[in-house]
Amino acid sequence: MKKLAFLAGAAAAVFAAAVPATANDRYATRPPVVVSPDLAAPWIIQLGRKPGVLVSRQTRQQVQPSIFSERRVNRPEAQPDRVQTAAVAPMYTRAEMQRKMDPKYLPQQVAYDGPGKPGSIVIDSHNKFLYLVEEGGQARRYGVGVGKEGFGWTGTHNISRKAVWPDWRPPAEMIERERAKGRILPAHMPGGPDNPLGARALYLGDTLYRIHGTNAPWTIGTNASSGCIRMRNEDVVDLFERVKVGTQVTVL
Repeated sequence: MKKLAFLAGAAAAVFAAAVPATANDRYATRPPVVVSPDLAAPWIIQLGRKPGVLVSRQTRQQVQPSIFSERRVNRPEAQPDRVQTAAVAPMYTRAEMQRKMDPKYLPQQVAYDGPGKPGSIVIDSHNKFLYLVEEGGQARRYGVGVGKEGFGWTGTHNISRKAVWPDWRPPAEMIERERAKGRILPAHMPGGPDNPLGARALYLGDTLYRIHGTNAPWTIGTNASSGCIRMRNEDVVDLFERVKVGTQVTVL
């Protein structure tokens, strides 16, 4: 019986060798791909899965992208530069992170009789409002976060550049200032939802100041920045689409 089975197998092998395989024949039915859990683990961990648990193609296709994901689709998966430290003080306390934003800081259409011509931006630092001035005594008003004590400023500049999911390179003085508080800032952070500049940035003249989004929306309506004007990501995306390079911005 064993001899018969051997002869049958040999005959099958000779027949297969006699029939040339084409590219279509070779790839008509692909064998399943099995990935070792040890090799897949780093990527599975990034997806929030446990090592050894594979994600099916169908599951990946069902995942809906975030409304703020367009930049992340194409940007390199580079990780922020990090400096190791024994103890890093948190940037915000738990109480601050749980703070609810006052509804008055949500976007609203309001009557406006302040400075600025239609199409320009006026920022009321004291009341934490940004006005996009419109025709007919109207304005679109947004809530903002402004500079901390000692970091506020006033003046007029034009928008010199617009950026989608901007990267962040904190200035040297900010790095040193935060280091003294026990907080270590990266030298560079690529754009993304964890970036302090948020989803969009409007650069003001040749200064270091910007109107930008934020990864800390609970700071809207407060004095929290180093001089930049921060907005909720939803709001800065809306403003970004309504203004162009050259728009005048006045900070009061």
